Amino acid sequence: MTITSDRYVRPAGLEAHFNRVAAFLTRHGISLLGTRILAVRGHKSGEWRTNPVNLLTHEGERYLLAPRGHTHWVRNIRAAGGGELRLGRSTEPFTAVELPDEEKVPLLRAYFERWGWEVARFFEDLPKKPTDEQLAGVAPGVPVFRVLPAEGDGRRG
Repeated sequence: MTITSDRYVRPAGLEAHFNRVAAFLTRHGISLLGTRILAVRGHKSGEWRTNPVNLLTHEGERYLLAPRGHTHWVRNIRAAGGGELRLGRSTEPFTAVELPDEEKVPLLRAYFERWGWEVARFFEDLPKKPTDEQLAGVAPGVPVFRVLPAEGDGRRG
């Protein structure tokens, strides 16, 4: 299975409802397996845009992966260079560094092991335990960002 770099899967049906529930809980300080509210300025409007994301911690580093592909938040974060991760009243400004495809395989594996039940439907052709080659094939369609502390004090809350 090979996925193109312009891949985008729109949320629909139960996923849209699940996202609203996850966002509500996360805004009230309840994280579901690492959920955060991602806040990033729109690349055209400059206004803050938010949506729930799964924050992956892997080998001491933190990452945001976009299993639905090149979404609005991906385009916005590329333009802004970072944003904020929110959980309840806590807000953490961050800088984002996008990773090249060749660095994504171990992160995709860790992400699918943790949230496969939630995101497997975006990758219908992938088996439950994909090979490295299969993960490398989908890597171009899954933007991945390393989350780094923003310059300055790094956290406020």
